[in-house]
Amino acid sequence: MGFYGERIFPRIMNVVMNNKQTRRIRSEVCAPLAGEVVEIGFGSGLNLPHLPEAVVLLRAVDPMQRGRGLAAKRIAATAVPVDFVGLDGQELPMADHSVDAVLATWTLCSIPDAVAAIREVRRVLKPGGKFHFVEHGLAPDEKVQKWQNRLNGLQNRIACGCNLNRDIPALIESGGLTIDQLATFYAKGEPKTVGWTYQGVAFAAS
Repeated sequence: MGFYGERIFPRIMNVVMNNKQTRRIRSEVCAPLAGEVVEIGFGSGLNLPHLPEAVVLLRAVDPMQRGRGLAAKRIAATAVPVDFVGLDGQELPMADHSVDAVLATWTLCSIPDAVAAIREVRRVLKPGGKFHFVEHGLAPDEKVQKWQNRLNGLQNRIACGCNLNRDIPALIESGGLTIDQLATFYAKGEPKTVGWTYQGVAFAAS
């Protein structure tokens, strides 16, 4: 991943993705979680302060191991045990139908094969389990889409594989999940190219 990707970028994200708006959204997304939860894209543990008491174990997956050091204080402050189980959301190292919920916050934009990751989410969820997510992606406005497409290559380079123009609901459904709840909006104070947000819950139809 290189010096920038391993050492610098996690520190940038630890600051940029920890503001009043993202904390509010994280709180909303995490509130319904319970039982054993897998988090794809653990990063520096920014979701830890928002996990409810009903979560008994968090299994953390993230390729940027530097984030674990940045998360040390948050791990020490949470009552939820954190188990680092893998680096790649495309191959989750756990048994079929073994977890109660999966969490992803601003993560699917950067996974090389996001559909493969969703298939893994579907595989590890227990019957009745749900995928809780918030992601940025393809905007509905044609002018914004044009700029997203123009800037996507640059975004990939400076943000370690992040894509501006992914159709998040389509990716989730292509991976075999059904979206149960979905809110969409432009994040306040963000450029529209990175601000179009999908927040919701999906499940595996029987």
